[in-house]
Amino acid sequence: MTNPIHPPASVDDAKLLQRHAYAGHEQLDSWRNGISGATELSGLRNLIKESWQRSAQFMANPDLPEAPLALEVDELEDYRRQHPLATIMPVIQKLLIQPSHESGLLVAVGDELGRLLWVDGNPVFRHRAEGMMFVAGADWSEAAVGTSAPGTALALGRGIQISGAEHYKRSVHPWSCTAVPFHDPDSGALLGVVDITGTEAAVAPHTLSLVEATVAAAQAQLRVERLQLAANRRAQPARRRNSAAVVGSREGTGLYRNSLQLLGRDQALLSIGGRSIPLSARHSEILALLGTHPDGLSAEELAMALYPGDGSTVTLRAEMVRLRKVLHELDPAAVPESRPYRLPIDLGLDAAQVLSCLQRGAHRIALGVYKGAVLPHSEAPGIVELRQKVSALLREAVLTDGSADALLKYAALPEARDDVDVRLAALRLLPPRSPRRAAIVAELERLENELSA
Repeated sequence: MTNPIHPPASVDDAKLLQRHAYAGHEQLDSWRNGISGATELSGLRNLIKESWQRSAQFMANPDLPEAPLALEVDELEDYRRQHPLATIMPVIQKLLIQPSHESGLLVAVGDELGRLLWVDGNPVFRHRAEGMMFVAGADWSEAAVGTSAPGTALALGRGIQISGAEHYKRSVHPWSCTAVPFHDPDSGALLGVVDITGTEAAVAPHTLSLVEATVAAAQAQLRVERLQLAANRRAQPARRRNSAAVVGSREGTGLYRNSLQLLGRDQALLSIGGRSIPLSARHSEILALLGTHPDGLSAEELAMALYPGDGSTVTLRAEMVRLRKVLHELDPAAVPESRPYRLPIDLGLDAAQVLSCLQRGAHRIALGVYKGAVLPHSEAPGIVELRQKVSALLREAVLTDGSADALLKYAALPEARDDVDVRLAALRLLPPRSPRRAAIVAELERLENELSA
C-alpha cells in the first residue's frame, strides 16, 4: 500500500509511481474529453486521485504551462506587508530559505487562498521556476493549477508531498514539492502555507518533518510576539492603547489585528489581541454597525439601524449590557463607550477591507477576501444596506474589469448562482477552445430552463 502522504522512498517504487502517474494523465485526458470508462485513474495514491478529480471539477487545465498571476506588483507589496505571515518570515528565512540556496531548493510562503506571497531560494531554480509562474503573486490553488503541494495542502488542511507527474499541471512534472498549512496558533484559523519545491530531495521523508518543525517554530514565535505586544500594550497609558487596529511597534506587519469577520457568516468572529471568539447574531450586528461608524451612533440611530420597524432603545440598552460583559472578558479596553455608542478601539472589518480594495481598483484582492455576503441572514436595516453595498460594488467591479477567472470565481458564490450576465461575460473572455466553456453553457441552459418553467 502506498503511503498517503509520502511518495515511495525506494528508487524502484518511485519509478513505478511515476509510470502510474503518466498513465493516469492519459486516462485524465479521456475523462476530461467525456470518453466513458476512463474514470478509474488507477495506480495513483488516493490523495492524488481525489485531488485530480477536484481539479477537473474546478476546470483547471493541465496543459496550460503557467499559473495565473493573481496579484500585481503594487497589490502584492501592499497585501503581504499587512498579512499575518509577514511577521514570521525571519523564522522561515533562517530555517528554510538560507539553507535552500546551497541545497538547490525553493521555499514559498502563500496565503490561505493559495496565492504565493514570497518565493526565495536557489537562484538557478528560481529562474527555472519562473517558466511555470512559480513566483510571488501567482495563484497555486487547486482551482487555478490543479494538484500541487501548496494548493492541495490547503485543500486537505495537512502536510503533503507530491512527486513529479503526480502534479495535475504537466509543466510541473520535472518538480517535486512538500507543503504544510500554517494555522493561527491562537484561533486555529488557516493563515497560509509553507512549501519546499525542487528535485527529488524536496520529497524526502525528512523534508516534511523539516517543514512541519519550521511551521511549529514560526507559530510559537508568533504567539510569543503577541504575548509580548499584549504585555507592552497593558503597560502603556490608556490614551495610547487604542490608537491602531494593527497592534505593536511594527505597524503594518499584521502581527495581529483587532478584526471582525462578517463575510459569509451569520455569527461574526471577533479577534482582539490575538484572541478570537464567535459572537451571537445580535452582537455581530451591533459590532458591525459600530465598526462602520467610527464616530459613533446615538441610541436612537443604532436602534433604527438594528431593528426593523420602530427601533426600541430600551431593548438596545439591555443588549448593550450583555455585549459589554462579553467584551470585558475578552479585553476591557474594547468595551463600547456611551453617548454616543462608540468603539474605543479600531476594528478591522473584512467587509470594509473589500470596499477599500475596490476603491483602489484591486478587485482581485477584494474577490479573494470576499467569503460571501455580510451576515447573510440578518434583517437589521443597517446590515442589509451594508450587505447590498458590498455585494453590488464587487459585482460591478468584476463585470467591468474582471478576467474570465475572476468572473468564474465570482459565479461560484451563492449570490451569483443565477447571474446570467456574469456567465455571459466569462464566455466572451474565454478562448473559443477553452474546456471551461461547456460548463458555462450548461449553466446558462439550466438558468434558461428554470426561468421558462
